[in-house]
Amino acid sequence: MDRSLLLEALADRVLVFDGAMGTQIQAADLGTADFILPVESEAPAVREAASRLGGAVLEGCNELLCLTRPEVIGQIHDRYLEAGADLIETNTFGTTSVVLAEYQIPELVYEFAHAAGSIARQACDRYSTPQRPRFMVGALGPGTKLISLGQVTWQELEDSYSLAFRALLETGADALLLETLQDLLMVKAGIVAANRAMAETERRVPLFVQVTMEQTGTMLLGSDIAAALNMVECFPEVQAFGLNCATGPVEMLPHVRFLGENSTRPISVQPNAGLPVMEGGQAVYKLTPEALAEAHERFVTEHGVAIVGGCCGTTPAHIEAVSATLAGRPHGEGAHWRKVRGLFPGFDFTMRTDEQARALTLVGCSSLYMFQPYKQDSSFLIVGEKTNANGSKAFREMLAAENWDGLVELARELEGEGSHLLDVCAAYVGRDEVRDMRELLSRFNRHITVPIMIDSTEIDVVEASLQMLAGKPIINSINFEDGESRTEKVLALCRKYGAGVVALTIDEDGMAKSCQKKVSIAERILNRTRAAGLPDHDVFLDCLTFTLGSGDEEFREAGVETIRAIEELRLRHPLVNFTLGISNISFGLKPAARQIVNSAFLHYCLEAGLTSAIVHFSKIQPENQIDPEIWRIASDLVFDRRRFEAA
Repeated sequence: MDRSLLLEALADRVLVFDGAMGTQIQAADLGTADFILPVESEAPAVREAASRLGGAVLEGCNELLCLTRPEVIGQIHDRYLEAGADLIETNTFGTTSVVLAEYQIPELVYEFAHAAGSIARQACDRYSTPQRPRFMVGALGPGTKLISLGQVTWQELEDSYSLAFRALLETGADALLLETLQDLLMVKAGIVAANRAMAETERRVPLFVQVTMEQTGTMLLGSDIAAALNMVECFPEVQAFGLNCATGPVEMLPHVRFLGENSTRPISVQPNAGLPVMEGGQAVYKLTPEALAEAHERFVTEHGVAIVGGCCGTTPAHIEAVSATLAGRPHGEGAHWRKVRGLFPGFDFTMRTDEQARALTLVGCSSLYMFQPYKQDSSFLIVGEKTNANGSKAFREMLAAENWDGLVELARELEGEGSHLLDVCAAYVGRDEVRDMRELLSRFNRHITVPIMIDSTEIDVVEASLQMLAGKPIINSINFEDGESRTEKVLALCRKYGAGVVALTIDEDGMAKSCQKKVSIAERILNRTRAAGLPDHDVFLDCLTFTLGSGDEEFREAGVETIRAIEELRLRHPLVNFTLGISNISFGLKPAARQIVNSAFLHYCLEAGLTSAIVHFSKIQPENQIDPEIWRIASDLVFDRRRFEAA
């Protein structure tokens, strides 16, 4: 990242955002003529659109004012700067093709964003001093369509957000902001778009993300704050995370408290001026400037909030009160800010050390709805295996019939049985795997609560799947069977989209059989994952096993070699996770015997340090439910203990 005066200021003191733009626009003396595209614009695209629309009034398109009344927008910025704001948001809340299409001008994203960025940049420059610089933040809102509901595609969002961000970067944005977001898949698309824009402009600036928590206690689609934080912390470029809009500070308090206890990033909070009250058919916000300042002081002192400001209903008077109370205040010595400042000097949030990784409290994966910790209190991380075309006849038949509702019900059954995660594979000869995964995962994303493990050998399938899943999924898998090229590509996708990964102990010579070989390949894998920026806890080593059911002398120690490898690697790398397809150990045996052998093998793998297993959990029995003699026989098979009776 380029040197950032903004991050240097944030490391030193509390910063103050501005307040509502819409409230100030409504108070301005504007007429219908101000909402007509100017035919005399210097931008050819604007002139063409103006000619096509023939003087149509685009009332409600506040972003248009950056072209027709730039002085009005500039004066609003000035009032917030005079009130003491450190950070000014551009007037680009609806500057995406999705929103502008409602006014028949989706092609004007770049022109609107460029004009808004120029106005905000000039305002910040007017008020900046060496002692107190002011910062332009290029801000984009959620639009009017949700990707998780299928109302808009990933590519449309990425392209539009990227284009707007590019214009804002070109006009001098000190940071980018995704605000008022209601859908975690949209958050992810926005982050990818921001990274793309920064790469295209060769300008790396901080990225801030703010989600909106409704009065229900979740985001609009039902996401809890833990799922949101877990996903966002996959992305080191997100330099601050927080909340804005929907409610006032009172309703935000539980979420702010949670972030203070769990976030490793500076926290940003911009409440509305309380909950709106309807008076005369209009929404009125009644929280006073003094009350907002008092709430923010509590957020800062008790929960480590670092960036404060206002959203709907707040005015320059609100920001003046907040600034008078908090502007320039050093960060406190609370637990949250000590963690941020001490573990991540210079605001480098890439997890590289054991100490940093241990500071995380949300170690796990997530879906659209919930966070799933890797470490389970009274169990292991159970990965349901029946949503896999390679291992489930029922799944294959429903996939062939394109019975999508039936496949959703199958996944729900696995949830009901206790699966914490679902392994999903749609690789089926003669079918389009990319299409099938898109169809399937778009439904699983909406209707399945637990996170997803994407199981595919094809890079295009993996990327398409990642674009369908909110939260933080896991990719299954990488190995070195064909060298390191594919592994590098998958790890790049993990980094781009935010995902964990399963790594198999396979190299150019095939599946490792001995403990020594498994450990050697695992070490090589960890060198690659660490170089790619993945923290150890997001790597699931799969030491694999061969079946004990073949009767082949070569594989009689297959189970014990796998157990030894898990044990050795666990000692060497305590933060790494371990997974295993348990049923592989018993291929070829009769169903009743398989159930016993699988149960015993899982038991001993867990003792060795296995943290996760791909397993049909309802068919696993604990030791105390199996006859001791039968358990002994299964254990002898797993450990290749040979007992011979004298004749």
